[in-house]
Amino acid sequence: MREEKRNKLLILYASQTGNALDAAERIGRESERRGCPVVVRPVDDYDARCLPEEDTVIFVVSTTGQGDTPDSMKVFWRFLLQKSLSKQWLEGVRYAVFGLGDSGYQKFNFVAKKLDNRLLDLGATAVVERGLGDDQHPSGYDHDCDEKEIDYNFISSHRYEGALDPWMRSLWRRLHQIDPSFFPQGPDHVIEEMKLIDQPKVHITYHSIDNAASRLSNASDLEGIRMQLETARSMSAGKLSNYNNKAIKNQPLTKSGSGKDVRHFEFEFVSAAIEYEVGDVLEILPSQDPAAVDTFIQRCNLDPDALITVQHKEMKNYLPDIHKNTTEVPIKLRTFVELTMDVASASPRPEHEKERLQYFASPEGRDDLYKYNQKERRTVLEVLEDFPSVQMPIDWLVQLVPPLKTRAFSISSSPLAHPNQVHLTVSVVSWTTPYKRKRTGLCSVWLAGLDPQQGIYIPARFQKGSLPRPPPSVPLILIGPGTGCAPFRGFVEERAIQSSSGPAAPIIFFFGCRNEDDFLYRELWLSHSLNDGVFSEAKGGGFYVAFSRKQPQKVYVQHKMLEQSQRIWNLLLSKASIYVAGSATKMPSDVWSTFEEIISKEGEASRDSAANWLKALQRAGRYHVEAWS
Repeated sequence: MREEKRNKLLILYASQTGNALDAAERIGRESERRGCPVVVRPVDDYDARCLPEEDTVIFVVSTTGQGDTPDSMKVFWRFLLQKSLSKQWLEGVRYAVFGLGDSGYQKFNFVAKKLDNRLLDLGATAVVERGLGDDQHPSGYDHDCDEKEIDYNFISSHRYEGALDPWMRSLWRRLHQIDPSFFPQGPDHVIEEMKLIDQPKVHITYHSIDNAASRLSNASDLEGIRMQLETARSMSAGKLSNYNNKAIKNQPLTKSGSGKDVRHFEFEFVSAAIEYEVGDVLEILPSQDPAAVDTFIQRCNLDPDALITVQHKEMKNYLPDIHKNTTEVPIKLRTFVELTMDVASASPRPEHEKERLQYFASPEGRDDLYKYNQKERRTVLEVLEDFPSVQMPIDWLVQLVPPLKTRAFSISSSPLAHPNQVHLTVSVVSWTTPYKRKRTGLCSVWLAGLDPQQGIYIPARFQKGSLPRPPPSVPLILIGPGTGCAPFRGFVEERAIQSSSGPAAPIIFFFGCRNEDDFLYRELWLSHSLNDGVFSEAKGGGFYVAFSRKQPQKVYVQHKMLEQSQRIWNLLLSKASIYVAGSATKMPSDVWSTFEEIISKEGEASRDSAANWLKALQRAGRYHVEAWS
């Protein structure tokens, strides 16, 4: 069987929010341009029992949170960890691993590293050393994130090209050395992109309205809307979501003129079956501007009322059971575009007037393409307007327009305090590009525009986050500057309820903001500092605010931590757990360094010993970080 699979690469990706998909598709395109066909599949759509029958497999995997595997990889990973698998199980199988991670985390690219080691343990042979992409790479840009999102969501794969490009070059050369039939004309012979255009991987079928026995196309009730979403998303690479929540509150938290717009949102469940815990994450599928969707459809000369089904050719035999029924049901073209194709927010995948596009696709034009496309965050619509001669058939549009992705937010409520509700704390994102173009975050701006009086249903799904729910007996040291306070609002609410009915361990919380104008949830924190609140002295707690712009000298959370060095050390000796949430740039590493300093000082130990003590704390599950770019 393995002989039949020669000359074809299988690329399996595991992504939490879509970046591993982007990198996997990039590797696939570059392989095809060298004459080697590929199959690109999400790891949760692949039967791990088939691995011994493969010839060469490329894995592209993200690391989330505290070195966790993406949700889509958990079943696959558990299978690989089975003790019954022998050390020869993958003998004869070649593989390569490329990881996507963030060096701001202690467990940088941990999933890629442990996957690489496990494949070796099972007898597979590495083609090249694993590649490790870094979200902190300097080729990235400052404003690449839509809003506060988990696991590097909505980040262009350009950020990883500093590692991906040289890794791919090594991969192609090594594969050619192993078997020249992978690349018949050599690893450096590249087919022009234009010659691949006649080979779309997506097949669109149009259906007659008379023959389409589907109530989805004209559904108006909630159940019909849900079915439309399920049908559209099952035909695309996007995650399935459901309309389980209804917006009931949209409240500004920052003062006008503060330079920031942070909102508190409350959503009510429309299904009694929903459950979540503090520390979990809510992934929301944003709605697109109807005018932008209409403009895109008109620009591409498409019929919005046409009934279509969309099938990815290489995936037609591998769809999971949940998709098999829905992919055969026609849906209106406009509905498909609106629910699956990011036409007015994401930058297009840069493959395709002609000379300029060919230059952009060349190695010499790579930097200019980056400046034009990713740096300026030009949307699909803007690119189509810049190149009016470009007319693509719908199958290519579906393939090249980035999928509409969910955005993940830390939940800022406790189900004990707010039964049948979930709350979010969202920064409404806007910025100006280097060429003074105004850009806004698709999801945050859409949420900010919601009118609770209209009862808008929100397509969303709950996911486990990086911050496990702490038992009431565990003391907590919380560090959450800015919107990093979001998950800790839920923690504090829950601990307050627990302490009212029994003994509960103390909490100390270090919050940071610029000044009083963006002091998020000010009244809530201060109320818990009074009387018998969870931050009160009577409960052994504490609340400390660092205002970075209120005085001439900037003060950050780590400065406040050093002021409370003795209290922190005493809590750590009392088996406290540490939770850190906020920006992934410098804050997590600065906080880690501050803890090292505190442990070294109060424990009268060397800095190395303090670092090892902190790492042991992390291994014991008492140091947790949730950070976003």
